[in-house]
Formats: sequence, C-alpha cells, structure tokens
Amino acid sequence: MTEPQHNSLDLGAVRRRLARQSGPTYWRSLEELAQTPAFLDVLKGEFPAFAAAAATALDRRRLLQLMAASMALGGLTGCQKEVDPRKLSPYVEQPPGIVPGRARYYATATSLDGFGYGVLLRHEMGRPLKVEGNPDHPASLGGTSAIGQASILGLYDPYRAQSLTQNGQLAGGEDLRTMLVESGSALAARRGDGLRLLTGALTSPSLAGQIGSLQKAFPQLRWHQWEALNRDTERDGARLAFGRAVDIVCDFTRAEVVLGIESDALATAPGHLRYARDFATRRRADEAKAGMSRVYAIESTPTLLGAKADHRVIMTPVEIRAALRFIAGALHAGPPDWAKAQVPRADHLASLVADLATHRGRALLHAGREQPAEVHALCHAINHALGAFGQTLRAIEPVAAMPTGNAASLAALVADMQAGKVDTLLILGVNAAYTAPAELDWAGALQQVPQSIYLGEYADETAAQCRWHIPASHEYERWSDIRAHDATVTIQQPQVRPLYGGRSAHEILAMLLGTTQPDDYALLRSRWQGVSGAANFERFWIDSLRSGVVANSAAPSIAVAPRADYADAFPPLATGSSALTLLFRPDIGLWDGRYAENGWLQEMARPFTRLTWDNAAAIAPATAARLGLAQSDMARLTVEGRQLQAPVWILPGQAENCVTLHLGYGRRRAGPVGTDIGANAYALRSAGAPWSAGGLTLAKTGTGYAFASEQHDALIEGDDLVREATLAAYLHDPQSLKRKQDDASLYPGYAYDGIAWAMSINLNSCIGCQACVVACQAENNIPVVGKKEVGRGRVMHWLRIDRYYKGDIDAPGIVFQPVPCMQCENAPCEVVCPVQATVHDAEGLNVMVYNRCVGTRFCSNNCPYKVRRFNFFDYTGDDARPRESWNPDVTVRARGVMEKCTYCVQRTRKAMIEADKENRGVADGEVQTACQQACPTQAITFGNKSDPQSAVARRKASVLDYSLLDELNTRPRTTYAMAIRNPNPKIETS
Repeated sequence: MTEPQHNSLDLGAVRRRLARQSGPTYWRSLEELAQTPAFLDVLKGEFPAFAAAAATALDRRRLLQLMAASMALGGLTGCQKEVDPRKLSPYVEQPPGIVPGRARYYATATSLDGFGYGVLLRHEMGRPLKVEGNPDHPASLGGTSAIGQASILGLYDPYRAQSLTQNGQLAGGEDLRTMLVESGSALAARRGDGLRLLTGALTSPSLAGQIGSLQKAFPQLRWHQWEALNRDTERDGARLAFGRAVDIVCDFTRAEVVLGIESDALATAPGHLRYARDFATRRRADEAKAGMSRVYAIESTPTLLGAKADHRVIMTPVEIRAALRFIAGALHAGPPDWAKAQVPRADHLASLVADLATHRGRALLHAGREQPAEVHALCHAINHALGAFGQTLRAIEPVAAMPTGNAASLAALVADMQAGKVDTLLILGVNAAYTAPAELDWAGALQQVPQSIYLGEYADETAAQCRWHIPASHEYERWSDIRAHDATVTIQQPQVRPLYGGRSAHEILAMLLGTTQPDDYALLRSRWQGVSGAANFERFWIDSLRSGVVANSAAPSIAVAPRADYADAFPPLATGSSALTLLFRPDIGLWDGRYAENGWLQEMARPFTRLTWDNAAAIAPATAARLGLAQSDMARLTVEGRQLQAPVWILPGQAENCVTLHLGYGRRRAGPVGTDIGANAYALRSAGAPWSAGGLTLAKTGTGYAFASEQHDALIEGDDLVREATLAAYLHDPQSLKRKQDDASLYPGYAYDGIAWAMSINLNSCIGCQACVVACQAENNIPVVGKKEVGRGRVMHWLRIDRYYKGDIDAPGIVFQPVPCMQCENAPCEVVCPVQATVHDAEGLNVMVYNRCVGTRFCSNNCPYKVRRFNFFDYTGDDARPRESWNPDVTVRARGVMEKCTYCVQRTRKAMIEADKENRGVADGEVQTACQQACPTQAITFGNKSDPQSAVARRKASVLDYSLLDELNTRPRTTYAMAIRNPNPKIETS
C-alpha cells in the first residue's frame, strides 16, 4: 500500500475548465484536464519516476518468474519429447515440408466461452510460434483476439501442471488408469449411482457423444455444468420471449441502425470477432458512403460498442429496463402503456424509436450477457417487430451441448455433495473452488466426496481441494472438435505432442468406460466416420483438417415469434434510488480468471482504464465526489454482509451510483505470475445476482494504492491528435475535411526507386480490443516487465492504443488511436543518434541496428510520438532456457538498447526474397504486419505506397487521411483516417 496517487484532483475545477473550452476538447485523463502537479511532472519528464526508480533495486526473483512465463515461446520441447542435446545430429533425410526459415501453417481452433474460433498456427522447424486467424473460418475471418494471440504463451507456460497427484503426492500413469478403470467397474455395478460429472460450457460434438455413452453405461450419472461467465440470462430471455431456448446469430453487414444495450458484441460475445469485422465494414465512411450505419448504445459502464456509438446514453440498470419497455411499447412490441411511462431521456428515446421504425428490416438490437432475462426478451420482441429475423439476425438451435442454467446446476450439485449423495465427482477443467458463487460452500461440500478427480491445466484452487489432480493437455496438444457461434465445426488438431504429459477429457472419459489405452485421434476419427456421411471419408477428413472447417456444418435458421403474453412475467420496475449497485463484468484479458497466469494478458492495458496488473472499483466522477473518494483510494465494498477491499478508479462515462468490478483477479493459486494480483470479485458475487448486486456500500479505508496504469505513458503534446467529423459534413463537401500541410523542410529528401512501405490506420474501424498489441508482442519477442516496471513507465510494448475522451467528464465521447512507430521521412530520431544506430533504409523504414546502440536515449528524447522503448534491464540475458524459445526471425535484444516497431521488417524481407526468387515484384497484400493480420476489424492497412493501386496508397489518397503532428513536418509513413460519426440530426447531444 502507498499513499493515494491523485488526491489533489479537483473535479469541480475540471468541470469549470471544460465549460470554458470552445470546440471539441480531447483528453486522456481527469488529471490531464486538471493539470495536476503529478500530471505535469509526467508530461515534463522523458522517463517518468526515473529518480525514484533508480533508488529501488529490481526484484530479481520476480523478474525471473515473469520471464519464465512470458518468454517460453517455442523451444522447450518442440514437437517431440526432449532428447539428450549431446545426441543431436543432422537429418540424414530431411522430413518432407521442413525447410529451415520457411514457415508452415496448420489449422485448428481456440476456444472462449465454449465456442470455437478458427486459427492458423505458424510453425518454424516443427515448432508452433505464432497464432493467426483462419480467414476461412466464419467466426474469425482471419482476425484474432488478444486472448487468442496469447494462447501460444499458455501452451509453453512452464508453470502448467506437470505432475499427476493423489492427495497431494506424486502418482503414476498406471495408478490413474487403475483407479479410473476400477472406479468405472464399481460404478457400473450400481448403474452409476453416486457419480457426478462437472464441465464448463461444451460445444464439442465428440465430447458430448462420449458423455452420452457415459450416461448409457451409468444411467444414474448426473451431468452438471458451471461456467462462471455463463449465458443463462440470454437463454432465459429467449424462453421468456419464445417459450424455448435459441441462439441468435447477428449479421451487422445488413444493419443500418444498431442499438447496443451494454452490448458485448465486439468484445466477448460468441462470434465477437466476426461481428467486429462485419460491424466495421459499415463504419468506414469512405467505403460505405451514405450506407454507413448509425449506432446507438444504452449502458451503465463503457463497452467497446458504446465507444463506437454515434449516440451513447448512460443509464443505471433500472433505467435501462424502463427504456427498453418504452421502446417496445412505442414499436408495438409490448403493451402500449409502456410508451406513455415517464422515462429518463424520453426525447432521445423517441428519436431513437423513430429511427428504428424507419429502418424496419435493416435494424438490429443486441444486449450483452450481463443484462437480465427481461432485457433479452424485450430485445427479441423488438427485433421481431422490426422485421430483423431473417434479415439482420437469425435464430438457430442452441449450439451448446447442454443449454441449461449454470447456477441451478451447480447449486444442485453442491446440495447433493452436502447430502452425501456423491461418491465420485469428475471435474473437467472447471475451477469451481475459485469461481463458485459466494453463498455456496464449495470447499465444505467437496470434503464430503470420497473420490474427487480434477482435470486441469494448472495446480489451481480446485486442484488443491481434490483427491486427484490430472494435468490437462492444452488445446494445441490434443485432438478434439468444437463448434463456433453459428454451429460450424472445426476439427482441433494438435500442434505439438503434450509438453508436460497432459491428458485430454476424451482420454479420461474413455478410461472411465474401460479403455486402458485410449487414443484421441482414433476416438475422433471413429466418431466422424459414423456421422459425416461422406462418400470418400479420407477426402472429407483431409479437407476438414486443412481448411479448419467442416463443410456445411453451420446450423440452419429456425422460425421463432414472441408469445403474446411474454411480458406478463415481468416484475414491476423499482423506483429510482441513490443506493449503489455493484456491476460484475468479465475482464477482456483474464476472462473469468483462467488466464491469470498469462503475463502478456496481465500486462496488456485495459481499453478504458489503461490499467495493467490490476482491477479496480470503477465509479463515476459524480459518485466519487458525493462519497468523498479520490483516484487510488482503497475502499471497502460490502454486499449482503460480504466484504472486499479494492482500489478506486474514477471512470468517465460510468453511470452514477454504479460501481464496476471486473472478475478474474485475486487468484490464490494461479502460479507465480498471476497469484495475488488484484481483488477477487467472486467474493461478493452470488448465484441470484451474478451480474449486478444492489445495496452496495462503499467506504474509504484511509489508505491508498499504487496502480500500474499506462494512462500517462508516452504522452504526446500537440493539437488535433484525434480528428473527427460527421458523415453529413463528409458527404456535403469531402474536401473541406482535408487540411493544407506545408511540406517545406530543411531535411534532404529521399528517392525511392522501388518499394516504399507505409501504413494507414482507420480510426473508425479501431475498437480498442488490444489484439494488435499482443500480436506485436508475440511476433517480436517483446518481454513482460512486471507491475513495478510498468509503474515506472518502462513497459516494452512497441505498439500502444491511446484512448481519448471528448467533452463532458460525465458522458464523454471515446476514441481509440493505435500508435506504432511513425516511420518518419524526416525522422527526428535519426539525426541525433551519435552512433547511427537508427538509420533510414532503402524502403523508407527507420530501422534499428541493435549492436550499434549504446543507450544514449537521444532518439527517444527527440521522438515527438514517444514510440521508442528502452531496455532498462537485461530482461532476456538472465533467462537460462534455450534460444529456440524465441521467434527466430527477430533479434533478441539485450540490456541497454532502444526498441521500436519495424513494420515487421522480418516479414517484408521474407516476402521480398521469395519474390526475387520467382523473378517478380511483391504483390499487394502479400505482406501483412503482425498487428494488421491480427486486427479483427481490418483497421490497419499496410503495403507499398509507391504502387498507386495498392490498398494503402488508395487509403492515403482519401481526404480523410491525416498525419499525427503534421505541423512538425516529420512526414510519417504511418497516417490515420479520421473518425467519422453518423449522429441522428434530430438528437442534439449524444
């Protein structure tokens, strides 16, 4: 604990300063608006808090822990078991397809929320090193998320469980087989009485089939399901509206008007990568023109969709329910009296209703999983009234193998355990000891079970409580299958043999059924041979593996219509109150806590708070002022007698009297990277109120907290860093948006006879998801530095996404701006380097020669964009593992050198070499940077700007194109397409 960092912040002064401003005002933090002394110190100092940091010794033990987890990216064991290095010898016959320096790609899928996202894994010399999206997969279309990019780090994590244990003692594989086979025989004799199975959300057809076989062999078996971030409210809402559970698949390409109700469509919803791609295609003004969509958002806490909205309305949960009833009544999707009720922002909602009605068949409503069943039912009814079904969305049969209520299922299991009805409990990958609702005594109930078996990747909280812990194989180490949000199936093929001897759920279930030597591959092939219906199964199998998609496996649409009495079960609305409401939300990096051990995700800045290595109690500025709370104050949160301490973060755009706390932190047995990081929100969460809890009290403890936020890192001084305009202004006179730039320069120009690499970033497409940041880290061997070093301004990311606010602190507009190296033609960094470590190359890149760099940091001091990173410590030199664990195409940097984005020069060089070998030029689109390839919205375009027909040249020719800090005439190769909003002219404020 430390003293609060920003207690000098005067919110009243901030509001007065904003009131005096004329025109749009963009700002990154409340401290910046207030010009606090702490902020001015950061702004003036090239290296924030350097003096204080110099007096503090580096925690070497912590650094080594982080390095072991963040840099084990490949060569631990490769594709086969470790061998004695003294016995290594060259190939006598080179294996087919293995060519040094040439990558191979294999298709598989990674999972989130139980749903699959198609990926391609890049292999170098038989080692998987990098994750890319599969362009043929309907759930990704080539994009990835930050979690998907970081999944490769999870594969090589040396802190994954590596030992089979029984009662905390080492056990052997034969002991496990004997136990499972004998348990299966004993259970069969009593028809499975006392056997319970606990899984998470499950969409694998083969695993579901195995469980079906288990249920036939053990008729008394009960299958339970627990997913902490479940979708129960979505399914309950469908049952309210339609009388049955269905899944909804959206088509944002057809939607001209979108209304998001605290929507997670771009962030975490099943299919969010596809939705983000489709959403972005209708938001690029220079491509969509008059067909650009209009987006409304109603929410209590900021979302990625809300940040992109043309009109964002901030409401409390009760007000959201009232607003949806008003909209439903006005559109004849509910009782007409609803449209006559008094609701907040009635004029705004009336204009919204008119816009939706005008675009019948071309409108779409989407609610996030955190919304109650009533809101989901209302959305279904409104979508049906607007003719959305069959146009902008469609209903399908539930994709999950068991679409039942998670909370009720887990409660029933705990009740049976406490009653002594459970003899054998098999848990497949569910860390219930950490995520179970607070009122359930999971640990006490588990002690009543004689035989508890846990299959998990880590020796986590649940592993410590179970009799048996079986290390689980990573999803890149096993054969299986998985469905996407639209039910499309991917065959998951292993990329390496199990590095740490992990086993799959298929193997465990097969052994329980009596198979002593199970084979995942044989089980999977056998299942698909029986259901594929292919005349030539081998051709079907090879095609499915190669493409990563089982052809024609998507679910067909089904017809649904709301019941006439769907609203009868709705409870009356509560009256307005000043009582606090606690909102629980998934973390965009750690999810429900399962990725807490992943250093890349821990150090990834969160989109709105810019926090790393922490969560916080996010509150609105007005609420903070009313409660006397300041930024970084420690507060005690109390709900129904349960207490938790968490630091306060003042979040512009948050609803008043609402406190948001992200799940996934406060782990006690995550591993050396993720243990004891942040506050455990599960301690306050209950089964009856999984997403919001009323009656919260928030009290200052009198102590402060030190955050590791990137909010004030790499501050850029200048005007017009973010540029915005309206669609109406763009369509009326596009040239009026183009600003004249003086190209006069004292620098000599460069002549390019061939390629001139350049990049364009579309601010309208960027949703701030951070996938590009993690992709850059994975590609370029960028180390994790830890919370202390981040707090000192020493984060090593070569790419950052700045978040800007505009306007009022209570309801600001939000813009994201990715900032890599600008690759300036007139580069200020080059002229000040005394050893010519940073130089201009023939393609226009500001390249780094690491073995020349002596660490003067003159180039960083001279860079107005603050995109260079200095290696203060030898983050890699102390790592004793082999160099094969790094991307072999990128230099591994030592202490004392400057690092920065290079436009993935290793990729451009490979493409140029291949083109030279084939006596041709590099084709447009042949080279993709890591950030570009990962981006789910295609916000980043890269290529040769010397080719006037290239995509990047066409984007730079747009009137929307502008340079960051163009008044400095650095002539950067990286430019931006300004953000275009499409507001409703009948609504004056958003």
